[in-house]
Amino acid sequence: MTTFPVFGVAGSGVAVYRKWLDAVSDNISNINTVRRTDEAAFQARYVLARSTELEPGIGGVTVGGIRLGSAEGRMVYAPDHPLADEGGYVRLPDIDLGSQMTQLMMAQRGYQANLAVVDRARDAYAAAVNIGRQM
Repeated sequence: MTTFPVFGVAGSGVAVYRKWLDAVSDNISNINTVRRTDEAAFQARYVLARSTELEPGIGGVTVGGIRLGSAEGRMVYAPDHPLADEGGYVRLPDIDLGSQMTQLMMAQRGYQANLAVVDRARDAYAAAVNIGRQM
């Protein structure tokens, strides 16, 4: 059994939120990726988290997988684009910027909260060690 299980629990949360931040930033950076109509659109990435037992009686979280968005995307009329088909259409990913920004804020807050838990636990353990030294 781990002496300080809070670090493992918070660390598992940090890892999942970091993966979520990576996926959202990848989605946002590819929101305007243009493809020909005969190609698949960029597929958004969505992190699937699942609970896990880090040790007997100590829960945590891990990345259960990555779900991909639609490869169909959306067709946009852009006749002047070099990748446009004979009808003037190109394929863009079906990613909503507002939704991605909301997910980015949630993931950032979760990441920060888990790091704050690590900081508070470290401070509490350090204070306990100092109390022990004074006795």
